[in-house]
Amino acid sequence: MLKIEAILANNDVMAISEALKEFHIGGLTVGKVRGRGKRPPPEIHAKKGSAIFQPQFSQKYIIELVIPESKEDQVITIFKNKGTVGKIFVSPVLRSIDIATGNEGEEVI
Repeated sequence: MLKIEAILANNDVMAISEALKEFHIGGLTVGKVRGRGKRPPPEIHAKKGSAIFQPQFSQKYIIELVIPESKEDQVITIFKNKGTVGKIFVSPVLRSIDIATGNEGEEVI
């Protein structure tokens, strides 16, 4: 199993979620986070034409999902095609356990 984490600078969450549904990927977690990358966040004009504020962090979106290794390439392709700006991180999942049933392994996802 693999954990896919994608941090998106633009709100491409719905497009990615719908594409994952079509590919029969069910569960995912979405969050709104703040962070900074190579590009500075957009300037904010505090008052009418006078003060300009450069925030330290900008709003980003994070999508997390656990998938079987066999679906890795297809899921990454969905993120690349439906997302506009961001990063994808892939890491192994050593163990998964369903709290309610006690089941383990890929049947949990």
